[in-house]
Amino acid sequence: MDMSSREIRIPLNEVVAVLQDLNEFVVSLDRLGSRMGSGTADEYTVGKFIFDWDVPRRLSRARYVIDVALDEQLSEEENLEIDDLCEQGRFYTDNVGYPSPDQSS
Repeated sequence: MDMSSREIRIPLNEVVAVLQDLNEFVVSLDRLGSRMGSGTADEYTVGKFIFDWDVPRRLSRARYVIDVALDEQLSEEENLEIDDLCEQGRFYTDNVGYPSPDQSS
Protein backbone atom coordinates (compact mmCIF):
# COMPACT_ATOMS: atom_id res chain seq x y z
CA MET A 1 0.00 0.00 0.00
CA ASP A 2 1.34 3.42 -0.93
CA MET A 3 0.91 5.54 2.20
CA SER A 4 2.85 8.58 1.02
CA SER A 5 -0.16 10.39 -0.43
CA ARG A 6 -2.99 8.94 1.64
CA GLU A 7 -4.98 11.18 3.92
CA ILE A 8 -7.03 10.21 6.95
CA ARG A 9 -9.60 12.54 8.46
CA ILE A 10 -9.89 12.90 12.22
CA PRO A 11 -12.34 15.26 13.94
CA LEU A 12 -10.58 18.50 14.93
CA ASN A 13 -11.59 18.23 18.60
CA GLU A 14 -9.95 14.78 18.76
CA VAL A 15 -6.78 16.04 17.06
CA VAL A 16 -6.55 18.99 19.46
CA ALA A 17 -6.99 16.72 22.51
CA VAL A 18 -4.26 14.35 21.26
CA LEU A 19 -1.92 17.26 20.44
CA GLN A 20 -2.45 18.76 23.90
CA ASP A 21 -1.51 15.47 25.56
CA LEU A 22 1.51 14.92 23.30
CA ASN A 23 2.72 18.47 23.85
CA GLU A 24 2.47 18.08 27.63
CA PHE A 25 4.45 14.83 27.45
CA VAL A 26 7.17 16.15 25.13
CA VAL A 27 7.74 19.36 27.11
CA SER A 28 7.57 17.62 30.49
CA LEU A 29 9.88 14.76 29.47
CA ASP A 30 12.35 17.28 28.03
CA ARG A 31 12.32 19.16 31.35
CA LEU A 32 12.72 15.90 33.27
CA GLY A 33 15.64 14.94 31.02
CA SER A 34 17.31 18.25 31.73
CA ARG A 35 16.77 17.79 35.46
CA MET A 36 18.22 14.28 35.27
CA GLY A 37 21.22 15.68 33.41
CA SER A 38 21.79 18.24 36.15
CA GLY A 39 21.28 15.65 38.91
CA THR A 40 18.07 17.13 40.33
CA ALA A 41 15.82 14.26 39.20
CA ASP A 42 16.13 10.49 38.98
CA GLU A 43 14.23 7.47 37.66
CA TYR A 44 11.76 7.76 40.55
CA THR A 45 10.85 11.29 39.41
CA VAL A 46 10.20 10.07 35.87
CA GLY A 47 8.13 7.13 37.16
CA LYS A 48 6.13 9.46 39.39
CA PHE A 49 5.45 11.75 36.41
CA ILE A 50 4.26 8.80 34.31
CA PHE A 51 1.95 7.60 37.08
CA ASP A 52 0.68 10.99 38.32
CA TRP A 53 0.02 12.35 34.83
CA ASP A 54 -1.76 9.15 33.73
CA VAL A 55 0.57 8.88 30.73
CA PRO A 56 -0.27 5.27 29.73
CA ARG A 57 -4.03 5.90 29.59
CA ARG A 58 -3.62 9.19 27.73
CA LEU A 59 -1.25 7.67 25.16
CA SER A 60 -3.61 4.74 24.77
CA ARG A 61 -6.43 7.18 24.04
CA ALA A 62 -4.29 8.92 21.39
CA ARG A 63 -3.64 5.56 19.76
CA TYR A 64 -7.37 4.78 19.92
CA VAL A 65 -8.30 8.05 18.16
CA ILE A 66 -5.95 7.22 15.30
CA ASP A 67 -7.03 3.55 15.19
CA VAL A 68 -10.70 4.50 14.92
CA ALA A 69 -9.99 6.86 12.02
CA LEU A 70 -7.96 4.19 10.22
CA ASP A 71 -10.57 1.49 10.81
CA GLU A 72 -13.33 3.73 9.46
CA GLN A 73 -11.47 4.89 6.36
CA LEU A 74 -9.25 2.02 5.23
CA SER A 75 -10.00 -1.48 4.05
CA GLU A 76 -9.53 -4.46 6.33
CA GLU A 77 -6.49 -5.49 4.28
CA GLU A 78 -4.92 -2.02 4.64
CA ASN A 79 -5.58 -2.02 8.38
CA LEU A 80 -3.95 -5.44 8.72
CA GLU A 81 -0.89 -4.13 6.87
CA ILE A 82 -0.66 -1.18 9.25
CA ASP A 83 -1.10 -3.51 12.25
CA ASP A 84 1.81 -5.59 10.95
CA LEU A 85 3.96 -2.47 10.60
CA CYS A 86 3.12 -1.41 14.15
CA GLU A 87 4.12 -4.82 15.49
CA GLN A 88 7.64 -4.15 14.19
CA GLY A 89 8.16 -1.39 16.76
CA ARG A 90 10.58 -1.43 19.65
CA PHE A 91 8.92 -2.57 22.87
CA TYR A 92 10.23 -2.52 26.42
CA THR A 93 11.28 -5.79 27.98
CA ASP A 94 12.72 -6.49 31.40
CA ASN A 95 16.12 -7.18 29.84
CA VAL A 96 16.56 -3.81 28.12
CA GLY A 97 20.24 -3.12 27.73
CA TYR A 98 21.10 -6.79 27.89
CA PRO A 99 21.34 -9.12 24.91
CA SER A 100 18.37 -11.40 24.54
CA PRO A 101 19.17 -15.11 24.76
CA ASP A 102 18.93 -15.52 20.98
CA GLN A 103 21.33 -12.58 20.38
CA SER A 104 24.08 -13.52 22.84
CA SER A 105 27.15 -15.21 21.43
